Amino acid sequence: MNKKLVNFIVKKYLRFDKKNPFISISAILAFVGVSIGVMVLILSMAIMNGTAKEFERKLFTMNYPLTIYPKMDNSLNEELLNKLQKEYPNLKFSPFISSQAIIQSGEAMSGGMIFGVVPEKEALINPIYKDALGNLQMDKYDIIIGSGISDKLLLNGGSKATLYFTELNPTGFSMMPKMKRFTYVNSFNSGLNAYDKSYMYTSLEALQILLKKEPGSYDGIHIHSDDAFADMEKLKESLRGTNSGIVGWWQQNGNFFAAMKMEKTALFIVLMLIILVASLNIISSLLMTVMSRRKEIALLLSMGATAKEIKTIFLRVGTIIGFAGILTGIALGFIGYWLLDNFDIVTLPADVYGSAKLPLDLAMSDFVSIIIGAVIIVLVSSYYPASKATNIDVIDVLRNE
Repeated sequence: MNKKLVNFIVKKYLRFDKKNPFISISAILAFVGVSIGVMVLILSMAIMNGTAKEFERKLFTMNYPLTIYPKMDNSLNEELLNKLQKEYPNLKFSPFISSQAIIQSGEAMSGGMIFGVVPEKEALINPIYKDALGNLQMDKYDIIIGSGISDKLLLNGGSKATLYFTELNPTGFSMMPKMKRFTYVNSFNSGLNAYDKSYMYTSLEALQILLKKEPGSYDGIHIHSDDAFADMEKLKESLRGTNSGIVGWWQQNGNFFAAMKMEKTALFIVLMLIILVASLNIISSLLMTVMSRRKEIALLLSMGATAKEIKTIFLRVGTIIGFAGILTGIALGFIGYWLLDNFDIVTLPADVYGSAKLPLDLAMSDFVSIIIGAVIIVLVSSYYPASKATNIDVIDVLRNE
């Protein structure tokens, strides 16, 4: 059988069959189902990736790629910081002291975590803090706080606020919490409500004095790294014998990102089932075509067509329907991606998700996985009916049909 005849038969089987419209309707449903499945998969994976990266970016603001912590009191000090800065000039270090505190202005109060930092160093690794700091020259007892706290306390530039620390101060026969008046200079907005309602920044020197820390000792060192995984292993070696440890952002938020990865995998499997269900229509459409064209198949076989050629005809019909659906789904997916990325079709509550705009980021690995998965499902769905087309008794069919 020559190629022209094969192409002619394939085109004939792809045309709308008026005698058996259900066959063509089933093929159309398969095409539509595969298209929608691929489109939804592309958009879903883009949204899941975008959301994960947006949360990762926001979490970096307050959690930082790497953090060095002391295993013993005063084991993390200025001497170790200077050593690490010389050893790793490509990394950015910001030492800090932290404490829980309650802030009060008038009758309003709010609790949270206060960090004592070196403004110049913190601004290099924390863009949210950098924006809030601007060109301000921080005095010892100046404070920058989250917008959630400043809004609650109705603070303006230059307002005074009293901070109460959990470190107790013995006074006579009672224990009173340490308190100190700070000057509010500005607020930051990270986009994450949990941080904006609980984080405060002041000078390192202020907390060293108030919490009676040893001069040059720290509660931790935040580190900015472009390759946190590799740098963490190097820093571990440098910290041997210093009674200090190091932790990465993925360890601090491991459960959160593990849950997101599991959700993404589950979503991928569920949506791939849409393509699988749609491909069942390819199977039913081709099987019905085989049943309705039994006499034609028998004639072709009696005229010298091989079983392989008959199988090729039906395999091509199935793959054309499936691949057309995949290509259409890809086109629709990228059109949807562009629309969602450029227009505010879907808006999110910024205090919950960290951004009002729907975050999108389609990874190449996800795109390739979608295409490979869809192609495999289409090929398998087309192969079974194609192989059944050759399992007919030519003499019996020609005699009785």
